[in-house]
Amino acid sequence: MSGEPQDDCLFCKIVAGQIPATIVRESDTTVAFRDINPKAPTHVLVIPKAHYANAAELAAGAPDVAADVLRETQAVADDEKLDSYRIVFNTGSGAGQTVWHAHAHVLGGRGLEWPPG
Repeated sequence: MSGEPQDDCLFCKIVAGQIPATIVRESDTTVAFRDINPKAPTHVLVIPKAHYANAAELAAGAPDVAADVLRETQAVADDEKLDSYRIVFNTGSGAGQTVWHAHAHVLGGRGLEWPPG
């Protein structure tokens, strides 16, 4: 169910403190932590503490929390002293989503080509 912790969700387990992560920021509604398989010198994931399967579900079910996630991406970029950065939400396996808990990737610290992938 949307908004409720899922027993089989990796990110829900990180939120609950059951799985360790290198947390760089935390707010009432979000957690930001370093990606374990970084694609750039800075690669931080910003997730809502509440479980939503993807960005669209988060935006529909909790638009205020979706805004919090975006606010935290800027805070991460500021903390990491990034002059420019990319925010990525993968939605669906064809787009590269592998964890079914909404999350924003904050990527920076090197030139990022366009189009990606």
